[in-house]
Amino acid sequence: MNLTKYNLVCLTIMENLGQKTALITGGTKGIGYGIAEAMLKEGMNVTITGRSQAALDEAVSQLNQLAPSKVLGVVADVIDMEAQQHSIQATLSKFGQLDVLVANAGVGHFASIEELTPAQWHEVIEVNLTGVFYSVKAALSALRASQGYIITVASLAGTNFFAKGSAYNASKFGLVGFSQAIMLDLRQYGIKVTTIMPGSVATHFNNHQPNEADAWKIQPEDIGQMTIDLLKMNPRTLPSKVEVRPTMPK
Repeated sequence: MNLTKYNLVCLTIMENLGQKTALITGGTKGIGYGIAEAMLKEGMNVTITGRSQAALDEAVSQLNQLAPSKVLGVVADVIDMEAQQHSIQATLSKFGQLDVLVANAGVGHFASIEELTPAQWHEVIEVNLTGVFYSVKAALSALRASQGYIITVASLAGTNFFAKGSAYNASKFGLVGFSQAIMLDLRQYGIKVTTIMPGSVATHFNNHQPNEADAWKIQPEDIGQMTIDLLKMNPRTLPSKVEVRPTMPK
């Protein structure tokens, strides 16, 4: 393909987000919900997953006000490989394709190594790292067919360690490494991989209740806009790792 034809193909891809379908893990609130909102405003089809049917029902009801019939909610725990496969099949059954996987689901336990329990360690590693592995593995066939995009949501904790962060740091350092390695594995198939590494975000993470005091933080809709910007970027260019932080920390 000559350069002119390639550029026309790239422009067509960028202009047609309305024909794309995404699956977002952990999409009932926070960053995942913000990304779902941004995608629906672009006309995309969106599947969100979560562990609670009640939370999914509420989120889907709210999102349907933006784009009726373009949202699917699927109960799925990311640490269950069969559940991840089911969420992919449900997406394909409803929308016919999968173009974008956003691996967003995550948890955090913060304690010194003296106080951190084995159960807490395993939950953080399994959800934040193994869960992403399961989500990617389940989606690979569909994403190869669409030459799609994988976006993993890591954290600045994936490059900056801190006290009482041993489990969380380990999971996010691992997720950044995993994401960059699969980026190299998958680009030969036309699949793009980006990891977004946010700093402080106004979300419900770790049982926090967002409030007016969070105004200085990154907002979920900001990550949503960033995701759209990545999807609209000319496919010849790949921002493989994106660090994002509040402009003015508290």
